[in-house]
Amino acid sequence: MTPLDGVLVADFSRVLAGPLATMTLADLGATVVKVERPGVGDETRAWGPPWTDGSSAYFDCVNRSKLGITLDLAGDEDRLLAAELARRADVVIHNLRDVHRFGLDYASVAAGNPGVVYCSITGFGRDSDRPGYDFLVQAVGGLMSITGDPDGEPRKVGVALVDVLTGKDAVIGVLAALSARVRTGRGDHVQVDLLSSLLGGLVNQAAGYLATGIPPGRMGNQHPSIAPYETLHCADGLLAVACGNDAQFARLATVLGVPELARDERFAGNPDRVSNRRALIAALEGRLAAATAAVWEARFAAAGVPAGLVGDIGEAVDRAAGYRLEPTVEVGSARQIRHPVRYAHASPRAPSRPPALGEHDALVRQWLTGPADAPLSAPR
Repeated sequence: MTPLDGVLVADFSRVLAGPLATMTLADLGATVVKVERPGVGDETRAWGPPWTDGSSAYFDCVNRSKLGITLDLAGDEDRLLAAELARRADVVIHNLRDVHRFGLDYASVAAGNPGVVYCSITGFGRDSDRPGYDFLVQAVGGLMSITGDPDGEPRKVGVALVDVLTGKDAVIGVLAALSARVRTGRGDHVQVDLLSSLLGGLVNQAAGYLATGIPPGRMGNQHPSIAPYETLHCADGLLAVACGNDAQFARLATVLGVPELARDERFAGNPDRVSNRRALIAALEGRLAAATAAVWEARFAAAGVPAGLVGDIGEAVDRAAGYRLEPTVEVGSARQIRHPVRYAHASPRAPSRPPALGEHDALVRQWLTGPADAPLSAPR
């Protein structure tokens, strides 16, 4: 049995954060009904290339294992069906800006469904109607200010990381509220926003600002508080080295044939290495130039020194398979990255392909107009 078997999720979200959250719940066994606009659907269906069979890779990556229905929330009949779906659901997730106009706000939904776990996702909090997109929040939330080279422009992260953080925060909030409902019988209003999720994800960088009053800046691949914790040049390219403690650095120095570096007062402790980073890097790269990055990676791995080649996404997937992590799953005729959590007893659902626009209209509409206690099965 899957962890969320029997849980029904009404998904009124679109783009990335909400659909990622609802797909995660679907992976865990929930029955998810994704509601889209007739004729248009989730706008990520048109975000390409790359394209998949009838859709886009962007849409497909966060919408597997869902039932798909189209509802025109501006029309009376479909709006009543949406309200009935919310009334029957254990979980409602949305990122609609005009939710009150459709009668799908928390107060309206909870009035007819007091046990509902209702999750609203916004860009800048419930008191702001400013549209929230990942790139915008990376900019105004400070993430771009610490990403990139010191003498270059601020850069966005290469994936919609803020949306991903927010989607995962939404799942955490929903699961916590479902757990509390078992004890109290009450639902809850879970509220997440992109800016808060980003600020929470800034962890040590935000803590550094709060401790000093000085905003951190861009350091490229270097770490503000650890050294060596960066990319270093070898004979043929870059190697990522991440020495998180003095013992690891001592092993690094030994493999490089310069064990005395670990006893050098400039490098003996991590604060010393951070203060003398330029001299440290010069000493390390002087030795690393004697062999290729692959050779050093193998030598460091044998000695327990954290280091790795800088690979692309294809190489990362292949490496994960080499670690016996089974990085992908078959979803219809395509492959996707698998659900990332493993369990000793429960297991995620075997995934089904993302729905075509309105694919399950007849099935879900018939269910919504039938007995409220009738089961609704997830796609297979």
